Amino acid sequence: MLSAFVRAFRTPDLRRKLLFTIGIMVVFRIGSFLPTPGVSYPNVQKCIDQAGNNDLLGIVNLFSGGALLKLSVFSLGIMPYITASIIIQLLRVVIPKFEALHQEGQSGTAKLTQYTRYLTIGLAILQSTTIIAVARSGQLFSGCQYDVIPNDSWTTLLVMVITMTAGTGLIMWLGELITERGVGNGMSLLIFTSIAANFPQAMWSIAGGSGGAGKFIVVLAIIVLVIGAVVFVEQSQRRVPVQYAKRMVGRRMYGGSSTYIPIKINMAGVIPIIFASSLLAIPGLIAQFADQSADWVQWLSRNLVPQSAPLHLALYVLLIIFFCYFYTAITFNPDEVADNMKKYGGFIPGIRAGRPTAEYLDYVITRITAPGSIYLAIVALIPTLAFVALNVTQNIPFGGSSILIVVGVGLETVKQIESQLQQRHYEGFLR
Repeated sequence: MLSAFVRAFRTPDLRRKLLFTIGIMVVFRIGSFLPTPGVSYPNVQKCIDQAGNNDLLGIVNLFSGGALLKLSVFSLGIMPYITASIIIQLLRVVIPKFEALHQEGQSGTAKLTQYTRYLTIGLAILQSTTIIAVARSGQLFSGCQYDVIPNDSWTTLLVMVITMTAGTGLIMWLGELITERGVGNGMSLLIFTSIAANFPQAMWSIAGGSGGAGKFIVVLAIIVLVIGAVVFVEQSQRRVPVQYAKRMVGRRMYGGSSTYIPIKINMAGVIPIIFASSLLAIPGLIAQFADQSADWVQWLSRNLVPQSAPLHLALYVLLIIFFCYFYTAITFNPDEVADNMKKYGGFIPGIRAGRPTAEYLDYVITRITAPGSIYLAIVALIPTLAFVALNVTQNIPFGGSSILIVVGVGLETVKQIESQLQQRHYEGFLR
């Protein structure tokens, strides 16, 4: 990996792309520290030191690089875009027009991307309004007596909503700039930057705080082991062989080649963890704004809200497994793959083209998703259970979702750098 980056910086074109990508990531981090107009930044810092963060907003705060709790310009981070992308993909199942646009190719994909942008802005307005309302009520920092929004006039609140929404639009534009002119997927790299930005502070809080050197070494060992397991599984795939028959087109012979369909063990990625975490946050949100003396609210606070509660962990595992199958069924369509293979004269050895091929692919996907979903649930639970057992509870961004994102984005970026290096090497050789 290090040699790939060294060779990339020695190539002028790739060096410009890497420096451009790094520059955009720096701008993204600077925006995470710029306070929103109307927010008292000193009071926010005092509340963070005294009361800590709200567990219900933990995922958004993680994906914003800690900008949410600072109420900065980039408070919402990339989360509205992630949510909008997931919603658009899910709507392909229930809205035939969206599925037709997806099958049109580049023009249809451009329209779906435009719909995703509009939905992102709408969600940003909704989420910014919710966060400002939570901050005004004092629920963002429970137990903090300082007023983080001293002037709560409607003009100030409107400016705050517009600023946070504009920050989300700017983040979306920065991500697209990286994709077009930089290296790697822009949105993924911004998420990577947000999560990785919290690592040094979290590790320092363990080493210099109540954790001590012993717990720091144990936590570091757990992280290394989980990362090794994630790299091993994420690189694993089931290769379904495909043979293309020879065919005459004019006076030329085409086909006769052999290839394969790579089916990853974890095709759903980190999406099931995000879905499961979002659903399990709903009971806590209901309990927070309901009457605290009610019996059902106290039951929710004991059994569903704490992440270490047995019922919470059991539902977490079941939801992850369910969404693994659900999201895989959306993203991989065996009928579409079988039709494309048949159109170009491809077939799986021993399997007839058409419907039998689709049934075989569906059988393989179902069998592969079973261990993939169990692996995803284990990766999501191991860091949480280990940190609870070690009594290390301070804002640690080393959950299963964060590790999967960091490792997955890192591997994908390195692959793109190596592929571009190979292209330039071959071009130079041919010259």
